[in-house]
Amino acid sequence: MSRVIILMMDSFGIGGAPDAEKFGDLGADTFGHIVDKFSDIKIPNLVSLGLLKAANAASGNKRKLDDWDAKIDVPSKYGHCREVSCAKDTSSGHWELAGVPVVTPWGYFRPEYPSFPQELIDRICAGAGLKGILGNKAASGTVIIQELGEEHIKTGMPICYTSADSCFQIAAHEKYFGLQKLYDLCQRAFEELKPYNIARVIARPFEGEKSGEFVRTKNRHDYSVTPPEPTLLDVVKNSGKEVIAIGKISDIYAGCGVTQKILASGLEELWDKTITALKDAPDNSLIFTNFVDFDMLYGHRRDAEGYKNALEYFDRRLPEFVKNIAPDDVAFIVADHGNDPTFKGTDHTREQIPVLMFGMRVKPENIGQRESFADVGQTAAEILGLELKNGKSFKD
Repeated sequence: MSRVIILMMDSFGIGGAPDAEKFGDLGADTFGHIVDKFSDIKIPNLVSLGLLKAANAASGNKRKLDDWDAKIDVPSKYGHCREVSCAKDTSSGHWELAGVPVVTPWGYFRPEYPSFPQELIDRICAGAGLKGILGNKAASGTVIIQELGEEHIKTGMPICYTSADSCFQIAAHEKYFGLQKLYDLCQRAFEELKPYNIARVIARPFEGEKSGEFVRTKNRHDYSVTPPEPTLLDVVKNSGKEVIAIGKISDIYAGCGVTQKILASGLEELWDKTITALKDAPDNSLIFTNFVDFDMLYGHRRDAEGYKNALEYFDRRLPEFVKNIAPDDVAFIVADHGNDPTFKGTDHTREQIPVLMFGMRVKPENIGQRESFADVGQTAAEILGLELKNGKSFKD
């Protein structure tokens, strides 16, 4: 019986969103601009699955890459999806992909200081026994800990900041503030934020002794609101099948529909855990992995070279993955939004995403333009003998 594996390349947009201008992202193209900058990029396996054809169709360009011999020979469908959700954040992209588009706008905080209402900060601090917070503005997480990390250690006040996404982020030192104390604070903030319709509270622990040396650790934790309707994960779980969530998938879906949560961080560990899960997962299960480094380490930091190197590493692991899939398994490579490392600012970019569907018994096909990320979820559901409320399947 078939198993479904979703490999989510976090932020791997391919341009061409018809409503990009509405989001201030006209011209954004994560993949295309990396190819423009690094024409020697070596991703033969992704190209053999149809990535370049899908990207050119989405963006309207005719980019070319060197013609290497593909390392994997597996039939695939390829195409590109537009997003219909009213935002370009992680939750919206993921939930729509799993069959639940976000049609009600999120709440957001203003980017300028002070970002957060004083009454909100007062309630959070009073409940947690804190004398105040630092930050209180939109910022890059890696930048703000260098800016305020030493003051945080000295005063014990957490660093609170936001971004263009619907989020409230709290950075604190694992040693001097304490990891559990940070988690408890985020849980308290999550409860206080419910009236504001904020999608996520994100715990951002870090370590180091002085500015310039602070680094975020792997112990990030997201506190997310629950999807408004059952997602692909819920439907699979409720049918008695296994849903194996790897990386931050469980956090994104607030644990809904997850039967097994596997912690992992970094591309190497995420790949290792995915392949291990693939060896043990029962028939009719769903394995869902989020490869967050593309977004967190390279997109938001506008590190185009790092993004390119990460793509090459991801590509090199694909042959090993294919060797471990069973004849009836079906895998998808998708994304949740864009994050063009050559674009202005440090936020996500509104783009279309690639859809690569492959497996030993997949019928090769150009599935063209898909009108919603939900088409992926509906297709995955149909493979498992299930059905979602939204999306049009391209299984056959």
